[in-house]
This record gives sequence, C-alpha cells and structure tokens, in this order.
Amino acid sequence: MRSWPNRTDCLSPVNCSWEDNYWNYYFNGSYRGSVPPENLFPIPVLMGITITCALLFLAGLTGNVMTILVVSKYRDMRTTTNLYLCSMAVSDLLIFLCMPPDVYRLWKYRPWIFGDTFCKLFQFVSECCTYSTILNITALSVERYLAICFPLRAKRLVTKRRVRALILFLWLVSLLSAGPVFVLVGVEHETRPAAGNSVSAGGAEGQTEIDTSECKPTRYAVESGLLAAMALVSSVFFFLPVFCLTVVYSLIGRRLWKRRRENNIGANVAHRDKSNRQTVKMLAVVVFAFVLCWLPFHLHRYLMSHSSEGSSPLWSLFTQYCSLVSTVLFYLSAAINPVLYNTMSRKYRSAAAQLFGLQETQPPRGRTASTVKGESSPAWTESTVSL
Repeated sequence: MRSWPNRTDCLSPVNCSWEDNYWNYYFNGSYRGSVPPENLFPIPVLMGITITCALLFLAGLTGNVMTILVVSKYRDMRTTTNLYLCSMAVSDLLIFLCMPPDVYRLWKYRPWIFGDTFCKLFQFVSECCTYSTILNITALSVERYLAICFPLRAKRLVTKRRVRALILFLWLVSLLSAGPVFVLVGVEHETRPAAGNSVSAGGAEGQTEIDTSECKPTRYAVESGLLAAMALVSSVFFFLPVFCLTVVYSLIGRRLWKRRRENNIGANVAHRDKSNRQTVKMLAVVVFAFVLCWLPFHLHRYLMSHSSEGSSPLWSLFTQYCSLVSTVLFYLSAAINPVLYNTMSRKYRSAAAQLFGLQETQPPRGRTASTVKGESSPAWTESTVSL
C-alpha cells in the first residue's frame, strides 16, 4: 500500500477535485494541492463498500450468535460436528469485531488515531481467527472422514471431551502462530512538511508538520524479511489445509459412491449413508465457499509482500482494488456459514425456529447406532448427527 500523508486542503470541492488528483497520481505521478488524498478509492466506491460491509456485519453478527445459541442451548445439537462449527462461529464473530477499524481505514487510513496497541491487537485478532477457522474446518473434515470410512475406530476415538480438547489446542496453535504480528505491525510515522514548509535535517522550529501515523507493517519487518516470512507462513496455513481438504473429501465421496452402488446393504446402513451424504454435502459447500472467499485474500497478501515502492502506477492501482475485493470476500466468508446451515440443514432450521419461539417442539433428534436395531455393531458416532 502506498504511503500518503493526510490531505487537509482538498476536503472541499471548491479547493480541488478528488477524482482528478486520484487519477493524476496513479497515471501521471502528479496531483494538485499540497498532498495526495487521504483515502485510496473514489467516494462512490467507498460508499458501496461501506454499505456492503454494514450488511455483512449485521448478517454475520446475527447468524453466528444464532449458531452459538442453537448449539449451546439444545442438547441434541451438541454433536462433535457442531462443536467445530460453534468454534468457527466464535472465530467469525471476532473477525467482525475487526471490521469497523478496517472500514475506517478505507475512508481515512492516515492518520491512525487509535494508538499503537490497538493497531497491533486488531491485526493479531484477525490473523489468529484466520488460522483458527482453517484449522477447525480441517479437523472437522478429518473427523468426518474417520466417521464415514472408519466408523468403528471413530467410535472409540471421537468423543465430545476429546473434540473440546482438540478445539482448545487448535486455538492455542492459532494464538502462537499469530503472535509475530505484534512485532510485524505497528504505527509508523513519516516526517512530511505541510504546504510551503521545508524541513531541515534537524527540523525547523515553528514549522507545521502533517500527522502521517499509519497502522501498517513496520519498516523493520519489511527490510528484515520478516513480513515475507509471515506471508509464507500464512500461505502454508491456507494452501496446505486446502490440499488436505481436497484429498479428504475425494476419499469420502469415493467411499459413499461405492457404498451407494452396493445392493446388499441393509435399510439402516442405507439410512445412515443418506444422513452422511447430507452432512458431507453441507460441509463440502462450506469448504468451497471458504476457499472461494479466502483465495483472493491470500493472493493479494502474496502480491503485496512482493511489491515495492517503485511499482508502476497501474500495478499499484491493481493491488489496491485487489485489496478491496479480498476484504469484502474475507468478511463474506465470516457471514455466509449460518446462511448455508439454514439453507441445507432441516435440523438447524428447526432449532433456529424454536430459538425464536416460532416452533414449540424440540428439534428433530438425530439417530445414532445405539438406537438402530439389527446392526451387528455400533457404526455411528455422535458426529454423524448432522447439523
């Protein structure tokens, strides 16, 4: 991101045209007035993005709180699968707490008025939740693989207590992995004079300087290579789990497809496989939406870590709009999961309706191996009860 000082003389259209300065800066390398604009995008674009983010904030806040309440309030919803989804909902809620300063920076990224501690903290929370979400969705998918392909082994290994312990461990890993953000990010200051002033080596007494504080990667992080290393770690946290998810769901799909073609399976096994297919279908859509929303975010991070101050104006403009798109998709991914649950899961819709007093009966109970007669051995775990 280019470093621009605060714009104080172009707040009124009488003084100068924002759009003229914006495009002149990018394509001609010049601008009218003492300093460039204090935001990086035309006002209509910022208005559209702000309205979109506000809608995502309301939808994400409502949907994720509802997911947490549904899982915590109704005993039948406290399956191992839903514990992972509840953990992801907590992560998404924390991500939305980081939205207001992000939107503020779109409108006025200089000067940063919230202090160095808040700058580090909100970047840390965002990074930590990013790691937590991908780790939880990977662990959930592996647990689904075990429950479907190795049901007897999953019956012994997968319990609520162990899943809760694993979720805590995944959050601990996320916290530790995001820890370097406190070193990499901070409020950076530049020495820039206001219009008509010149700055000597030691600074002239009485001169007026512009507040150029900005929340961004520190110069030390950039020059030492730590920023590039952190971008690499973040990419590994994304692309490696995505590869694992692709393999896992391919194996699950292959197993369910082979079993579906068998003619000698009993009615109970067929019913169980139907339930598994419904759960896997929903989780596969969640994973696909996750990858689709977060891929631009990681591609933009990679581009920014390899860009330089001497980049061409067209490249700078491209990366800025990539940042804008990836930001919107990033928050969309945190808001979309409850919508997918409500769309694809009858049990979730029933529990949500009861939560709001629209239904008096208990949400439909999932069937487990212990309630199925005629099975030679228990083949379902708690996690086979779909959301």
